[in-house]
Amino acid sequence: IKNSLYCVDAANQGNPPYIDGMSDILPPFPFDNSYARLPGTMHAGVLPTPVEAPRLITVNAALARELGIDPARLTPGMAAGNELPPGATPIAQAYAGHQFGQFVPQLGDGRAILLGEVVDRQGRRRDIQLKGAGPTPFSRRGDGRAALGPVLREYLVSEAMHALGIPTTRALMAATTGEKVYRDTALPGAVLTRVAASHIRVGTFQFFAVRRDLDSLKALLGHVIARHYPQLADAANPALALLDAVMEAQAALVARWAGVGFIHGVMNTDNMTVSGETIDYGPCAFMDAYDPATVFSSIDEYGRYAYANQPAIAQWNLARLAETLLAFIHPDREEAVRIATARIEAFPDIHSRHWLAVFRRKIGLASAEEGDARLIEELLGAMQLARADFTITFRELSNGGEPAALAGWLPEWRQRL
Repeated sequence: IKNSLYCVDAANQGNPPYIDGMSDILPPFPFDNSYARLPGTMHAGVLPTPVEAPRLITVNAALARELGIDPARLTPGMAAGNELPPGATPIAQAYAGHQFGQFVPQLGDGRAILLGEVVDRQGRRRDIQLKGAGPTPFSRRGDGRAALGPVLREYLVSEAMHALGIPTTRALMAATTGEKVYRDTALPGAVLTRVAASHIRVGTFQFFAVRRDLDSLKALLGHVIARHYPQLADAANPALALLDAVMEAQAALVARWAGVGFIHGVMNTDNMTVSGETIDYGPCAFMDAYDPATVFSSIDEYGRYAYANQPAIAQWNLARLAETLLAFIHPDREEAVRIATARIEAFPDIHSRHWLAVFRRKIGLASAEEGDARLIEELLGAMQLARADFTITFRELSNGGEPAALAGWLPEWRQRL
């Protein structure tokens, strides 16, 4: 459906009506768009910009069925934003963020458009978002488009992470646009259909905190608890309980990244979800030769987001989240800061617990003993000294092999087993 045939009905809380005669040919997305019903300060209505010649690259049929969608009815136009299914409420979400430590008070979805939410076959609410579907009110003079290379990278890496059991956004479809995008050179354009538990970030809370918009912050806090942590609904201090829950989720996530040698590359606060999913696969990679100082971003000159720094950066980002919640943690600001600081200072121990669990499994330990952390650290030290390949080394250990680089470590490991 071209933009000229589609309009948002504000009187219907942002949910557009079905278009007569079209419901039989459009994909049956069972939309229920809770975020679009939140205050208008949180998002801006926007339509995808149609492209010249949309063409499907691939459809993730298994994910479509998981979402309750017939994959056969997903069209090239749908994947590129030329067609909108009934019930879609296309919006761009507002958020701020610290980018390489520098705060930017307004970022937002500059090239992503949230079509809406569906409740999947397991009862989980999931966002359906187009990435690269054209400019939005948050584009900051950008074209709102995506090139084919980054779309393919995000599709492949996010699905690989899912297959590895790591919480992540998913990829439902990818399509080429038949148009060029212009960066350093002309590149083929593409659009990714991304699926997430939500796209709410630490930066989403920062957007309202910096504006001292406590009403929007309170609405966001309630929405996040209801959507991601409903067990906290009756907590004595919901804001503090949410901080604890997000800390636990992020500690587990970063530990799982470490277990597969994954380096996110751009751990800005606008790239950290409150759901605990990995999001925004820009300059990222799986490490080859083990070196904790490895980075995968050409602009990360000082190694802020290096492999070994990811736990500390997660803690720093969570401190920024805590700052946004102070007014809800305690009415006295000094007391709120004291309480929140004590929580944030506990993060290394929480992460260490998850990290040990991940690496115990990687070296075959079925129980916990006092010297396990030292044993694992000695292994990693030997791997670093020998420039051993991260993945292949653990693969050889799993197969009963004895990597030469680990000759001095293997006897103690065998004894521990």
